[in-house]
Amino acid sequence: MHIDWSQTQVYNTIMSVATGIALLMLVRFSQHVTRGDKISLEGWSIGFAVPGFILTLTGGAMTLTWPLSKIGFPFDDIIFGEPTLAFGVMLLGGAILIWRRSNLKAELSDKEAKQQSGVLTSQLIDMIRPLSYFAAAMGLALISIAIAGVYYQLFAAPPEEPISGRFADYPLLEASFISGLYAVTGIGAILLPFSLATRNPIVTRIMGLCWRVTGILFVLFGAMNYFTHIGLIINTM
Repeated sequence: MHIDWSQTQVYNTIMSVATGIALLMLVRFSQHVTRGDKISLEGWSIGFAVPGFILTLTGGAMTLTWPLSKIGFPFDDIIFGEPTLAFGVMLLGGAILIWRRSNLKAELSDKEAKQQSGVLTSQLIDMIRPLSYFAAAMGLALISIAIAGVYYQLFAAPPEEPISGRFADYPLLEASFISGLYAVTGIGAILLPFSLATRNPIVTRIMGLCWRVTGILFVLFGAMNYFTHIGLIINTM
C-alpha cells in the first residue's frame, strides 16, 4: 500500500526533541535543588514551560484528532499522543509551581535566602510531590506501551524513509529501541515519588541515570528524524 505521508501531520520530531530536553532539564534541576545551589527559579520555570507548551499542544492535537489513523497507524496516536500530552501538562504545572516559589524567594534578602535554602528546597519538593504520583502512573503506562511495542513489533520505519528505512526488514530492531526508551523513561517516572519522599540518593541516582540516558537518545533521535521524515515525505509524494 502506497502512503502519501505529506497528507497528514506527524509531530514526533519536535515531540522527541522537547521530551529529551525536558528529561535532561529535570535531572539537572534536581541536582541543583538537592545541593542547595543558587539558581534562577524564574529561568528554570520558563525552561520547563517552553517544552511543556510544545508537548501539550502537539500531544493534545494528536490525542484529540488522531492524525496518524488517516494513514493506517491509529495505535501511534495513542503511543505518541497521550504520553506526550500528559508530560506536557505536568511540565506546565511544575513550571507554575517553580514560578510561585521564585516569587516567595524574591521576598527574602540574599542572606535570608542562603540561610533558608534547605527550607526552600523542602518546600519546593513538597509542592512538586503531588505531580509525581501522576508521573508514576504514566510511568506504568510507558512500560505497558513498551511491552506492546515489542509484542506487536511496532515502530518499524517504512522502507522509503532514509536511514531508519534500511532496517524495515528487521521490525524487532526498531521496536526494541523505541520500546527500550519508553521502558527506561517509565522506570524513572515510577521512581520519582519515592525519590521525593525518601530523598534516598541511590533512588535519585537511578532515576537520574534513566532520564539522562533516555533524554540524550530522545534528542538525538528527534534531531535525526527531521532529516528522515523530510526524506520520507519527498520519497512518497
